[in-house]
Amino acid sequence: VRQVAATPQRMIAVQARKPWVKQECKPNSKPVRIPMHVRLGDTVQVIAGDDKGKVGEVVEVLTKKGKVVVREVNMTYRTVPPRGEDAAGSVIRKESPIHHSKVMLYSTKEKVASRVGHKILDDGRKVRILVKTGEVVEAAERSREPEASEEGESS
Repeated sequence: VRQVAATPQRMIAVQARKPWVKQECKPNSKPVRIPMHVRLGDTVQVIAGDDKGKVGEVVEVLTKKGKVVVREVNMTYRTVPPRGEDAAGSVIRKESPIHHSKVMLYSTKEKVASRVGHKILDDGRKVRILVKTGEVVEAAERSREPEASEEGESS
């Protein structure tokens, strides 16, 4: 904990987040999962940071860290050293995680970002809706099998 002087009368304690600090765990030693308003496959708009205004699809959700990876948002560069004598090194562009509070669900029909709400339909299903437009948000189905195995094998 370090002390930061806001005013001469009052001191504010700011705790720096260190990567070697163990994350919060439940009594059964499993990490605490952070509840988030976005899911895999949602279309979101970035509302804060360097990429403010960009729209993309959520490709990965990190529930233990409270972050999401959005396609073509928060791009970073990583250098890869050469492997072997004749191989050349390269630079890889990849998406980095962004905190889930910095994104909002986005309606592609209305072209507007909105908060998420919940509604129970007539058939008893609980669905997520966009508050501004009222449209139902359908998250992409998560499949554990690779896509190639569905088309290729027909024995």
